[in-house]
Amino acid sequence: MSLYYEDFTVGLEHVSRGRTITESDVVNFAGLSGDFVELHTNEEFARQSPFGKRIAHGLLTLSISSGLMVQMNLITDTVLAFYGIDKLRFVKPVFIGDTVHVRKKVADAIAKSSEMGVVTFETTVLNQNGEAVLVYRDKLAIKKRPA
Repeated sequence: MSLYYEDFTVGLEHVSRGRTITESDVVNFAGLSGDFVELHTNEEFARQSPFGKRIAHGLLTLSISSGLMVQMNLITDTVLAFYGIDKLRFVKPVFIGDTVHVRKKVADAIAKSSEMGVVTFETTVLNQNGEAVLVYRDKLAIKKRPA
C-alpha cells in the first residue's frame, strides 16, 4: 500500500531489497544513454585504470536506485512528481557483479498545498559489503491523504 505525505515523518527509514548489477545492465545503459566511455565498455582499457576493471555508469547506479525505491511500493499510487535532487556524490565505484540496495531516510517534509507535500530523503546506495557507493538527497511531490 502506498504511503501518503502525512505518513513520511522525519527520521523514518526504509531499506530496499538488493539487485545485482549485470553485464547486460551496463551494455543496455550504454546503448540507451549513448555513453560508451571505455571505462564502462572496454575491459582492456579499464584494466589500466585506477579501478582495475570496468565499472558501472554512475547514472546507471542512480537509475537503479530509483527503480529500487519504486519496487518498495511506498509511493506507487501517491507520487505526483520527481521534485529534485541535491548533493549527488558517487563515493565508490560499482562493478559488474556487485549487489546494491537503497536506504532512504526522511530528512524533511514540507506541505505545498492542500493536495500535496514535498518529502526530502537522504538516500544512500550500499554495495554487498555495506559500503556507500552513492549518496544524494532527493525530493518527491507526494499526495496528501484525502480529507
